[in-house]
Amino acid sequence: MAFGIREFTQRVGDGAGEPVLDAENGEGLKLVQPGVSIVLANRPPESPGTLYISTKKLVWLSDVDREKGYAVDFLSLSLHAVSRDPEAYPSPCIYTQIETEGGEDESEGSDSENDGAVELSKITEMRLVPSDPNQLDMLFEVFCECAELNPEPIEVEDAEQHNWIFSADQMGDEVAEDEDSDWHLSQNPTHSIGQSNGDHDLARTVLQLQINDQCFEDAEEMEDETESAHR
Repeated sequence: MAFGIREFTQRVGDGAGEPVLDAENGEGLKLVQPGVSIVLANRPPESPGTLYISTKKLVWLSDVDREKGYAVDFLSLSLHAVSRDPEAYPSPCIYTQIETEGGEDESEGSDSENDGAVELSKITEMRLVPSDPNQLDMLFEVFCECAELNPEPIEVEDAEQHNWIFSADQMGDEVAEDEDSDWHLSQNPTHSIGQSNGDHDLARTVLQLQINDQCFEDAEEMEDETESAHR
């Protein structure tokens, strides 16, 4: 998958046309919203066009120039929000942050214009400004729905690093390794706290915390028994 915003000119139909979607891979259209201006980074807004929200991406197409359009996958959107603060932007809009593959950040004012063309690979902010601000909440809801359809993929290596939850049986194995230990864990599966992926150091740390808690409870019981004997 290519990160960031990109030019998009694949249209079908007469007039302004509609974007070509990847129907073979299950991409479907969720919303069509006319009268939306797009603002890339800190540049002036484009003339109003039509916003298409599919199950995979956002597509904005100019209503006056069939050769002008932009698309960004939901997987590239790291943030989206409704902005109504005139100090942040003069018009109410949907504000988004875009993940890129690196390079200068045009949103911070760098000069990435070459012969009038925007270097899209450096765009990290985008605003969508509907002509009717009352549409913002509805647009935001569709954004949220489609973002949930496109969760960030978890790489195998990351999954292994974070899969540290372990079970009572495996914690019991840690106890067995220590012959001097007098503490034993319940083997009741209803109290299992998950599944381990071999992080024995962490298992031993949590086990030690449980042992320390048990020692503290026993110390309190012994103190109560001593006070009762003195009475």
